[in-house]
Amino acid sequence: MFYEVTEEALDPAALVAAVRGLGAGGLVTFVGYVRETSDDGRPVEGLHYEAHRELAIAELRTIGAEASTRFGEARVAIAHRIGELGLGEAAVAIAVAAAHRGVAFDACEYAIDELKKRVPIWKQERYLGGDARWRENA
Repeated sequence: MFYEVTEEALDPAALVAAVRGLGAGGLVTFVGYVRETSDDGRPVEGLHYEAHRELAIAELRTIGAEASTRFGEARVAIAHRIGELGLGEAAVAIAVAAAHRGVAFDACEYAIDELKKRVPIWKQERYLGGDARWRENA
């Protein structure tokens, strides 16, 4: 399938194209965007992501393979941005296609949850006023 860690803007349609096929009766996408408020309520002006690219891509492939077999056969594609992101930009995108919608939903949820736990990508929130803080994935 399709797995990438990139400084370029994400294209969810490319992920959909990578997983779509005639055997897929259900296709689920998830896109995570930079929002204007942090979890603690502070106003955010953007995010900065760093990654160990090779290890991150390898772990994305592992998660995709796990998601593909754990809930039933599925095709999985995952992309994550690194570098500077502004408000409203896509930080992560996942597309999952499967014969049935339940498999696609479950595999997509598994993929984002495991990505947050395991992939060596680090997020720094940049707040209005100049402060910044590295955040734990959750």
